[in-house]
Formats: sequence, structure tokens, C-alpha cells
Amino acid sequence: MNILVTATTFPRWDGDSEPGFVFYLSRLLAKKHKVICLVPWHPGAKEYEEMDGVKVVRFKYFFGLERLCYDGGILANLKKSWLAKLQPPFLVKAQEKAIWKIVKGEKIDLIHAHWIVPQGFIASRIKRMFGIPFVVTAHAGDIFPLKNPFFRRLGRKALQDCAVCTVNSEATGKAVSDLYSVKNMSTIPMGVDLEQFSPKLKDNKVKKEFDVTGEFLLFVGRIAEKKGLTYLLDAMPAVVKKFPKVKLVVIGDGPLKTRLEAQASAMKLDGHVIFAGKRKNEDLGKYFASADVFVGPSIVTDSGDTEGLGVVFLEAIASGTAVIGGNVGGVPDIIKDGKTGLLVEEKNSKELSKKIVELLGDKKKREKMVKAGQKHIKDNYDWEKVTKKFEDLFKKIL
Repeated sequence: MNILVTATTFPRWDGDSEPGFVFYLSRLLAKKHKVICLVPWHPGAKEYEEMDGVKVVRFKYFFGLERLCYDGGILANLKKSWLAKLQPPFLVKAQEKAIWKIVKGEKIDLIHAHWIVPQGFIASRIKRMFGIPFVVTAHAGDIFPLKNPFFRRLGRKALQDCAVCTVNSEATGKAVSDLYSVKNMSTIPMGVDLEQFSPKLKDNKVKKEFDVTGEFLLFVGRIAEKKGLTYLLDAMPAVVKKFPKVKLVVIGDGPLKTRLEAQASAMKLDGHVIFAGKRKNEDLGKYFASADVFVGPSIVTDSGDTEGLGVVFLEAIASGTAVIGGNVGGVPDIIKDGKTGLLVEEKNSKELSKKIVELLGDKKKREKMVKAGQKHIKDNYDWEKVTKKFEDLFKKIL
């Protein structure tokens, strides 16, 4: 098959910290098929390159001053940059023009559009012009803008014209169904690379890097509201009281970093909480594998934004680390409470501290959960199996 993949999140260069799930899926598809990924350009990125068999085309959309995509995503950038607010119409037109050019030059059999808006909407216009079928994949972050009447109309066109809408979790599927009547929907999650995230990557140098001499808690993710990190900080004093040598390492960056650093300092947690900044995606495995417990206290924000799936939980469990997560969005698809990890009520720091203390104090329980979790992931989230599901879906459509 000749597959054109469209997305707005994609690694910009080697070692980029941008989420790489679109690339990982495309890379595996490219082992058997021709795959072209069309993604927005960003300063410092190449306009054309080949990455592990995937032809990558990056299109410019705002005269070299692109600010709308990457570094937190479109919604976050719209909130923080006046220049980004000007750019959505330019992004849509430039992407449509770039797809048109590729379709004219290549014999594209199918388009895989990641996110309903804008990629799904643009793919629907291309289908009407060229008759090329497309699959649209919803990742949850694209559902919340659809509550706006204008974006909802765009989303309706995408879902009316797509061959199939895939969703990354049951929660995302429900969110889509609450907005639209979708004729063909399939739940296919994003996956995890069981080589890149493995207990074998445990590295004692990680503890030395952060001077961890006791219990090791880990948070990895964008430091934004829906990740709920503020509630984890609120839970830490009770954890420190029980485990005086405990350390929480926070890997990531985001709009709330400065505020939460101040919160940790005001709570006198300086010796127990380390804001480590970003790390390369390919290096994350050793951090997950070296921690005792991964904590992701995700919440639902006032705007309704939350975790569509929670790939970091997949990565932590695959790395042999016990997990605690907020009982929101797609997280319960991964964490079966008491079996593959522990779920906590969102925004409940008291319950969160109890669950952390419980897991830190019971190594056998952690090991039992990790064993069950790894089987759950291997059966349902291994990238090889996820790719096969998409490949079978594409073949069926064609």
C-alpha cells in the first residue's frame, strides 16, 4: 500500500522530546508499505528527510514564523501566543496544498489522518476531490475543541466522510460518540516499544544522577494542568513523613513548571522533589526502569481536557515499574485497579499519598502488579500488534 500519514505532532529531529507515537506506527508500517508522513515544519527541522524508511515531508505555513504546532500542541500554543492565534487558517490551507501536491505526484491508496481537526477535515476535502479513502484517528486532545460550534462542523465533515474513525481508548470513543453519530468506529490504542522500554534498562547511574539514596518516585510528562502534578506535590509531605529519604524526580517541561517549582519550595520539598527538565525520548527507558513507582495523577480540567490514553503508563509498566494513575480518561484501560496498578480519585492528594505509601512499603505487591501489567501490555499494546491492527484495517478498506 501507498499510505499518506498526516499529523501535527511528530519528531522534528533526532533526540526530539516531542511525542513520537505517529512516527513509531509509521516506521513499522514502512517495513511492508510505502509511507509518507506530512507534518508541519518547525524552525531547525528539515523540510525533507527519510527516517527509518519513512519519507517525511514538512510543510511551511506561516513565512518561517511558525508557532502553532509542537512544544505542547496547538491548543496550548493558541493560549500562550498571539502569533499562533493568527495561524490556524494558514495551517489548514498549507496542509491541503501540500497533500494535493503529494497526491498529484504519488499514487496514494489511503490517507491516515491523526486528529479529527484539522487533519480529518482536510482529508475529507481531499477525498471529495480525488476519491482517496481515509482513516481518521482521534487521540482525545482533538475532541475538546469540537465543543466549539465552528470546529464541530469541521469535525462532522471528517467523520461523515472517513472510512473508519479509530479511537485510542474507550473514553475517547465515548467522547466522540457524545458529539456525533459515527457509522464506523474502532478502538485501536497507540502502543509501546517493548525493547525501548524494558526492565533490562535499569541503570544505577540514574539514582546517582539525582542523588537518590532511598525510595525513588518518578513523574514523566508535560507540566500542564491535566497532568495533576500539583496534587502529587500536595501529597508529598505525608510520603516524606513515612519515608524520609524519598525523592520525586519530575521529567518534563510545560507552562506550569515555574509555578510548581515555587509550590515545592514553599512546601519545603526542595530536598525531595527534583525538576529535571526534558530528556530525549530514547533515553526515557532507563529512568522508568530505575524508579520504584511511577505516579501520574491525571485530572479532568474545567475545559474537559484529560488523558486520552496515557502512554507514559504503558512505558512505565513495560519498564518493570509499578504505577499509580488518576482514574480519568483512558487511564483505566491500562491500569486495572489493584491488578496492573493503582487508580486514585482525581484531585485527591490524601488518597494519593496513601496509595504511594502503600506501594513503596510493599515490594511484593509492586512486583505482582508489574507482572500482571506487563502481560496486559504485551497482549494489547505491543507496537507490533497495534500496527498489525491498523494494517488489517487499511487492507479491509481498500
